[in-house]
Amino acid sequence: MKKDNKILSCTFAGHREVFGFSSRQIENALETLVKGEDALCCYVGGMGEFDALAADAVSSLKRKYPYKDIRLILVLPYMQQKLNRDREHYETYYDDILIPPELADMHYKRAISSRNRWLVDNSDCLIALVRRDFGGAYAMLRYAQRQGKRIILLKR
Repeated sequence: MKKDNKILSCTFAGHREVFGFSSRQIENALETLVKGEDALCCYVGGMGEFDALAADAVSSLKRKYPYKDIRLILVLPYMQQKLNRDREHYETYYDDILIPPELADMHYKRAISSRNRWLVDNSDCLIALVRRDFGGAYAMLRYAQRQGKRIILLKR
């Protein structure tokens, strides 16, 4: 999967609420990606239950494979007060926190969909749990399909 020593990267698309879904399926998908790789960079959006489960799955993978370079990057669409309020949590849980500079002057509602496109554009693979044909997760999945990204669809 590596191209010219490039680190394999992935991101996630899922609904804000994912009733009864566990992170185990995400962990299994991540394990298929990390096999044969020395490094994996995982971008998460941090805006709902699926994003939280994805972050937990990446953290679990990091503990399972401590000898691999697995990074968990939180990519936000704009600055949020929670970063200041819960600073210690964010600095210890994530390897890095990123707000793409191109989103800086954007209206906050438009910034979320633009951030989602940024996630797809900067990833090799998308792991998705999408059950509806509308909303942000669906739009992100469709965008990834149009970009020809590798997609791992999770089933509930």
